[in-house]
Amino acid sequence: MVVAMVTTASARKLRSLRRILVAALAYRHYGRLRRVRERYLQLMLDCLTGSIYQDPPLKALGSESFDATLREYGWDWPSMAHSMIGRRRMGNLRLLAERVLFDRVPGDFIETGVWRGGACILLRAVLEAYEVRDRRVWAADSFEGLPPPDAAYPADAGDRFHTYAELAVPLETVKHNFDKYGLLDDQVVFLKGWFKDTLPGARTGPLAILRMDGDMYESTLDALRHLYDRVSPGGYVIVDDYRVVEGCRKAVDEFRAGRGIADEIIEIDGVGVFWQKSGR
Repeated sequence: MVVAMVTTASARKLRSLRRILVAALAYRHYGRLRRVRERYLQLMLDCLTGSIYQDPPLKALGSESFDATLREYGWDWPSMAHSMIGRRRMGNLRLLAERVLFDRVPGDFIETGVWRGGACILLRAVLEAYEVRDRRVWAADSFEGLPPPDAAYPADAGDRFHTYAELAVPLETVKHNFDKYGLLDDQVVFLKGWFKDTLPGARTGPLAILRMDGDMYESTLDALRHLYDRVSPGGYVIVDDYRVVEGCRKAVDEFRAGRGIADEIIEIDGVGVFWQKSGR
């Protein structure tokens, strides 16, 4: 009887020690995994924004030398970097992408207006870092620059974005940029054409993130009209140029007012904003 009691007590201690050992090994393993993941995604952000190699900006906006403050807030157009949204907005995009993964908000990620592809590349990198295989990144763009203003949209009157050749990046160039990071695969879907033509029939299914960077009233409104209802409750809507392009802000404000959307608009960096879609 005594021997049996000792054996039982020893077995309990062994099980307890085993649980502690397994927990310690798991913590050590996942602690290292977290550090590796953090370093990978931070390196991606630094590379995509050009912060790591400090490329000079294009001359279109007047500046000719790298300025860390301009690059932080996305106030220049990089000559080589794959994104012009700056470190603050890129960091926000990573944060929101991770949130929807942690909170299990269903849906893919989409950006409307991708330029060289940087923001979409980061989204694909987040999926890669967390070994997510059941979500896709949609990159929607004309890959020919912005359209001339349409008289049907007075808010775009006088807009000159279409005159900047620097904003026209061919599809093959964007694909090549994905490939440079080893992230060009079947989890990336490209939608080539004007938003009014491509977005209505895009078979995205639910969306967890809708990021809009179309600058103009028409482009922003097209994205909201055709994609907002696909955003899952708990998902995020990001507007890149809300505070600096009047047509963009007007399209967002009118759409929200017309739909009775009261979700709080949250500032990112004085340029971009986002809100979380309620109803979850």
